[in-house]
Amino acid sequence: MSEAATPVRDPIQETIAPPGTLWSHMKSDPQYAPEHLALDAVRRLGPEAAQWAERMRLDRPGVSPDALAALAIRRFTTLARISGAVSGATGLPGAVLDLGVLAWTQSRMVLHIAAAYGEDPAATERATDLLVLQRVHKAAEGARLALGVAAGRERASRMFTDVADRPLTGVMLKLGFRLGQMAGVHAARRMFAKMVPGASVVLGTWVNSAATKDLAARARAHFSPA
Repeated sequence: MSEAATPVRDPIQETIAPPGTLWSHMKSDPQYAPEHLALDAVRRLGPEAAQWAERMRLDRPGVSPDALAALAIRRFTTLARISGAVSGATGLPGAVLDLGVLAWTQSRMVLHIAAAYGEDPAATERATDLLVLQRVHKAAEGARLALGVAAGRERASRMFTDVADRPLTGVMLKLGFRLGQMAGVHAARRMFAKMVPGASVVLGTWVNSAATKDLAARARAHFSPA
């Protein structure tokens, strides 16, 4: 009797929040939170995106880059749509958590789109692409400079940290603003919605979807040879 084949797990099916170490870096340095997230996304999610694209091309011989990109966009838009409804946290912490998950999910999508069009999603330049496409920086040169600063501050934070001496509310407000900017979502509205029962589900679902679709269109235009 032959053994049943073990199904291949598709990493896109899983909603994964930013890792704890990334949250620590962003809280200790909220001004450069988008840069820390972009650097960590390329390191952690780039290889995942490359493996996904390779496996999909093997499973679907002749599949076009546009078709692969469309598949990734559909899946990640769905994940983004539900990400604002699954968090049980309320108030300011809940809003910041939602924004971080959304920015992380959108970064995964962009890296998968890059892989669909044959770009290396694990290349360091993808962090620059993320920041420009997510409109944290207007031009690649500014994004590269900010990434270099964030990388240096990340190394320094392993030896020194001042987060314990700073008001937590101020840190979270700054972090929420910067993550909202990266995710294409108005942070203040997301925080307000968290105060109103049920509003975060309705508003989060619509806003997350719209922001992610807009980002997907920019990413396709950026990576597509056409």
